[in-house]
Amino acid sequence: MNLIIDVGNTKVKLAVFKEQKLLNKVSTTHKNLISKIHKLQKDHNDVKHCIISSVGRISEADINQLKNDFKLLVLSSSTKTPFKNRYETPTTLGVDRIALVSASMNKFPDKNVLIIDAGTCITYDFINHNNDYLGGAISPGIKMRYNALHNLTANLPLLEAKPPKDLIGKSTSESIHSGIVNGILKEIDGIVLEYQKKYQDLTVILTGGDTKFLSKQLKSSIFANSNFLLEGLNFILEFNTNE
Repeated sequence: MNLIIDVGNTKVKLAVFKEQKLLNKVSTTHKNLISKIHKLQKDHNDVKHCIISSVGRISEADINQLKNDFKLLVLSSSTKTPFKNRYETPTTLGVDRIALVSASMNKFPDKNVLIIDAGTCITYDFINHNNDYLGGAISPGIKMRYNALHNLTANLPLLEAKPPKDLIGKSTSESIHSGIVNGILKEIDGIVLEYQKKYQDLTVILTGGDTKFLSKQLKSSIFANSNFLLEGLNFILEFNTNE
């Protein structure tokens, strides 16, 4: 069994896989990471291997504890992956993006795939049918856009994300919702359309924390999978364990 640890900017996701089957998934804080893992170990005492992907902060003490408890793989740009990385600056490619591209190879081998990860940032990653990762794009996520309007202006309120009632906002709050949410939806649909013009057999994946919020509002034909990154991390761990 494998333990998957995805350390994000605000929280940590933990998952237990048996081969490619997801058995358990929980979230925790950075502070409670080790104690939460120990609780998982009680329920899944056959876990031997572990992979950690971190775009947030994790202490050296926690890393050392994981090394003591498991055969640990710390994902980095130098980790062996199942795809060919054609990114011009491969050492700067985020580990979360590496995991997502790996997941696409596992689920959709030899396909042209665009992966959209809607989280703190919205990332777009493209891998072609030859298993070449070519790159993508990064833009601000939903929460970041709401925060920016509030923090960088004098009078605009900080709001929680909400589907707009109409295209035309009839109040400041409605205008903010319309501008941010419709802007993101048009951005995603527009980028997907541009990829489809070039790659007609394109498969599109939507994942990340805002998957549920966005998926029902998008016009594009997509596969929504909130566990895609965890599945990708597990695939990388299996790929390296079986080398």
